Amino acid sequence: MDLTGLALRAGAARPRVLVAALPGGTAARLQAERLARLRDWPLADTPAQADLLLVVGQDSSRLDPAVKRLWRDMPAPRARVHAGDADDVEAALEAGRTQLGSQAVQRQHVEASAEMARNDGGHNDEGAKNKGSHGGHGGHGGHGGGEMEMPGGLPMAERSEDRDGLMLDRLHVPVGPLLADWPAGLTIKLTVQGDVIHEADVEHPVTPSGGPVLSFWVEPWLRAAAGEPVRVGEAAQRRAAAHLDSLARLLSVAGWPAEATAARRLRDDLLDGAPGEAVASRLARFARRVGRSRTLAWLTRGIGSMSADEARAAGVSGPAARAGGDVTARYVQWLADVRRDVGRLEEPALLRPAVDESPRGHWESDDPPSAALIALLPRLLTGAELAAARLIVASLDPDLDELAASRREVTAHG
Repeated sequence: MDLTGLALRAGAARPRVLVAALPGGTAARLQAERLARLRDWPLADTPAQADLLLVVGQDSSRLDPAVKRLWRDMPAPRARVHAGDADDVEAALEAGRTQLGSQAVQRQHVEASAEMARNDGGHNDEGAKNKGSHGGHGGHGGHGGGEMEMPGGLPMAERSEDRDGLMLDRLHVPVGPLLADWPAGLTIKLTVQGDVIHEADVEHPVTPSGGPVLSFWVEPWLRAAAGEPVRVGEAAQRRAAAHLDSLARLLSVAGWPAEATAARRLRDDLLDGAPGEAVASRLARFARRVGRSRTLAWLTRGIGSMSADEARAAGVSGPAARAGGDVTARYVQWLADVRRDVGRLEEPALLRPAVDESPRGHWESDDPPSAALIALLPRLLTGAELAAARLIVASLDPDLDELAASRREVTAHG
């Protein structure tokens, strides 16, 4: 009996999928999450949990090292596939499952890993070899500048006074660019003392090698800006789905997977064209559970705080500005906005892109609204505890596809 083949085929029947979204990959990521849920294939949060790495979106040479790091950190048996757009996702998932069940393919992966290890001189750490690269899954890659390193490519900690006057180690921690429930292509370099972030710098956002992309979430606004008639109801549908997607990412980071799945189900139903009355009762129950959760509020209260005036002064608009508070205030604002938009799905009036908000705010200048959200991150992260960093980022959820999309000045119509 071929026990190895039997074990491989059994594992391939329900693989754990790690979705790595590249810039321009939002539509493909949504399709991957939808199909994985329909097939009952679990989504992995880390490479160590994953069997199948699904890379979605347009290729970007700057992200190649990060993708390779994810692949290297996955245990065998494993498979890796790529889907450039949403139409490619189903075939890619099937190809990945086939690879997982193939002894020949798995043998090739083992041989390739062994060859890579030999070429690396006995250790397979790309971060140690390429000190200037910060790619990876939130790892502590090298930082260049000739500084001393510990084994495995970790930088030696520096020492300086913390806010209480104590001498503590300072660690430089790059976060991103390919994390689960994280803005695709975003890398933030943190300087940490103890459990407190003392400095935060955002690297220049990654854009696809193939050129500009169309941002999925603001596509109705871009079409309207180009002169195409777009109904307010269509924009409300896309905006509500975007907020549900952001809520799902925040809830997943907060450790509430059941409600994250509920948010994704509602998101997918709206994108599939479900009428408002078909989702209204489920949305109301979801909003009550999340909005009244004392545990979630306790976890998020008081972090990432900014007033409405501070937000507007920084050029922020949309839900983040109207919320005028902390992470808790921002997810409560999302919930209220989703319920309002679900009631507007049938509205026939034409979208005015300079007046009606896109999911992250108004397009009033050449810079998309996510540019202001990204610029705000260093101030909100500095002084926060390291454990709160991902919650703060998730509560703003900037869309880097907006930055990569073709710039079209939005003007009022009519």
